[in-house]
Amino acid sequence: MTATLFRGSRWPGDVRIDGSTIAAVGPAGTIEPQRGDVIVDCTDQVITAGFVNTHHHLYQWMTRGWATGCDLFTWLTTLYPIWGRLSVEDVHAAALVGLSELALSGCTTASDHHYLVPHGDDAVFDAVVEAARAVGIRLYLSRGSMDLSEKDGGLPPDHVVEDRDAILASTEAVIARHHDGDLVNVVVAPCSPFSVSEGLMRDAADLARRHGLRMHTHLAETQEENEHCLERFGRRPLEVIEDWGWSGRDVWVAHGIWFDDDEIARLGAAGTGVAHCPSSNARLAAGMCRVSDLRAAGVPVGLGVDGVASNEIGALFPEVRQALFTARLRTLDATSFDHLDALSLATQGGADCLGRADLGRLRPGAAADLAFWPVEDLADIADALVGLVFGPDRRVDRLVVRGRTVVEGAALRGVDLAGARRDLARRTKRLHD
Repeated sequence: MTATLFRGSRWPGDVRIDGSTIAAVGPAGTIEPQRGDVIVDCTDQVITAGFVNTHHHLYQWMTRGWATGCDLFTWLTTLYPIWGRLSVEDVHAAALVGLSELALSGCTTASDHHYLVPHGDDAVFDAVVEAARAVGIRLYLSRGSMDLSEKDGGLPPDHVVEDRDAILASTEAVIARHHDGDLVNVVVAPCSPFSVSEGLMRDAADLARRHGLRMHTHLAETQEENEHCLERFGRRPLEVIEDWGWSGRDVWVAHGIWFDDDEIARLGAAGTGVAHCPSSNARLAAGMCRVSDLRAAGVPVGLGVDGVASNEIGALFPEVRQALFTARLRTLDATSFDHLDALSLATQGGADCLGRADLGRLRPGAAADLAFWPVEDLADIADALVGLVFGPDRRVDRLVVRGRTVVEGAALRGVDLAGARRDLARRTKRLHD
């Protein structure tokens, strides 16, 4: 790849990339171009490391705007039967729009937790990978699963769960087809303590560690989940999954709202990460994650959009401000969490959840994953990063993933988003009929 020098941004100034790596970062005008460099004027832009989305359900775009007045369990039981009707083509259509929207909101790495496999057809995972390649985004493909239906004491209906052995075999196959350790990373991800069996959780952990892969699940999202685990196991959710082998630096969990002080300390000691999904948590009235306490204990904390059936925007940028406001509302302390903390959740914190020290950093040697934010409207604000976080929502003008430009002039290079939206709307209409 040709070396490129991005010059004169309001922050940090100049950034030079060489191939897929950041070569230099410095104040505006301090990095001298080298022979053959492509020079790009970034006046009135802010450059950040590409955002990392640590938790998403791309297929849920098919049911955006449904069940708007429900708590989590009612929301799930309302939507499980609808999701069970989705085809592989539906999943591709939703993923294409979902990943496109993430890219336009500054996201260079997205984790998709896909746990619903109608008819056991794991081609749904191929469909998500195809969509990610079209957009040009880096993908953490979580092979999610459910094997505990209503008749066995779980929450999902019988027709949307899978057989444990089939799940494990499929996970092996998805790894073989798609895991490359860079642009596509397979994650082993049974859904949640109320939709999976102990046997699946233990076997999935063994499988993941045999392959050196990361592990992901939902945990401590609601008080009802705590009550479910106490009733079923006599223990709180974290203690349950710790016993099943789900603790350590290769594990991150989604939501993590209802941890007590001792549990936060244990998470920090183990290095288990948390994907914070503030808008979804508010929409479902689940609660407010103790982000400041988790970070103080050494827990890696990243941001997640969650499904667009519980966050109808589907973009990561608005979660940065929402995380800032939620943290201050929870603590009633305006000094407890600032704009830089919020940006760090979207960048370095998310990368740390995924175990990627090369992502989420704007420094030499890091991956050339960059987001370029137009800030002409913020000329009156002295600190461009304050303006970026506290100011209005915006889309990137340019997005670079592994040194390759995937958004330019605020438009995707590889996807006709208007056409993709029309196709998705046509498919979604079928669910309402």
